[in-house]
Amino acid sequence: MIKHYTVEKDNYDDAGYASIDIKKYLKNSGFESSIIKRISIASYEAEINLVIHSLGGEIGFDIDDEERVHLYFDDIGPGIADIEKAMQKGYSTASKKARDFGFGAGMGLDNMKNCADIFEINSSKDGTHIHMVFE
Repeated sequence: MIKHYTVEKDNYDDAGYASIDIKKYLKNSGFESSIIKRISIASYEAEINLVIHSLGGEIGFDIDDEERVHLYFDDIGPGIADIEKAMQKGYSTASKKARDFGFGAGMGLDNMKNCADIFEINSSKDGTHIHMVFE
């Protein structure tokens, strides 16, 4: 794992830090701007979801031998009750607090899926796990 980050529930002050750091690393490593843009969008959406919807979690970032970028997002819960519904554009369970910060439009999971070449999501009451690959 190249980088690892901890994300706290409701920590809006640090929200986006990991995504910015990943973007800087990719720029300094010579990745093309088109892939950096997709990774940045997907990473930010997932990171914000950890802040808004979970009890906290972890982000992992890695580059494999084929130069594919892997992002891992693992949270502590409460999980997504209906993944299919949550994947629909505009569907949101964001709190009033999140909405007051300008979040909760219901585009996060859809944006992640559209930006990633591979998008995998699993969820239970114990937590949600997302793995994205960018080629």
